[in-house]
Amino acid sequence: MRILLIVPALLAAPVVRMDAQAATAKSTPVHDALFQTVSALDTQLFDAYNHCDLETLSAMVSDDLEFYHDKTGLSVGKAVFIEAIKKNICGKVHRELVQGTMEVYPLHGYGAVEIGVHRFTHPGLDDELGEAKFITLWQNKDGVWKVTRAISYDHAPVKE
Repeated sequence: MRILLIVPALLAAPVVRMDAQAATAKSTPVHDALFQTVSALDTQLFDAYNHCDLETLSAMVSDDLEFYHDKTGLSVGKAVFIEAIKKNICGKVHRELVQGTMEVYPLHGYGAVEIGVHRFTHPGLDDELGEAKFITLWQNKDGVWKVTRAISYDHAPVKE
C-alpha cells in the first residue's frame, strides 16, 4: 500500500518541476512591461552611479537600504551608501550591465527582483576589468520605484 502512494508522488514530481521551470522561463521576456520598467530603472541608477550624480542616486534608494557586498560586507542606510559611492566610486569605477544577463521577476505586493551580471572598469586602466553577480530588490510604493536591498557578489577579474 505504501509503495502505491510513493509511486504516484514520484510521477507527479517531474511534472511540477517542469511546470516551475516553464513558468520561470516565461517570467522574464524582454518585451514584458515589468522587465522594461526595471531595465530602465537599472539604466537610470547606474547612469547616476557612473556620473557621480549623487542626487539622482539618492532619490532612487530607500532610506533603509541594505547593501550586501562580498568584499566589504553589509552597509545599512542611504547616507552610508551615498558616502561610500562618493568616496570610493566617483571618478574611479564605471559599471555596465553585461548584455543578456538581466532577469526580472515580480514580487507580489512589493515590486520586483532583478538578477544579473555587471562589469566594472576603472577609467584610464583598460586592463582592469571585473565582473560580479547582483541581485536588486526594487520596491514600487505609490508608483515610485526604489532599491531597498542590493547584493553584489562573486567579484572576480574578467577572464577573456
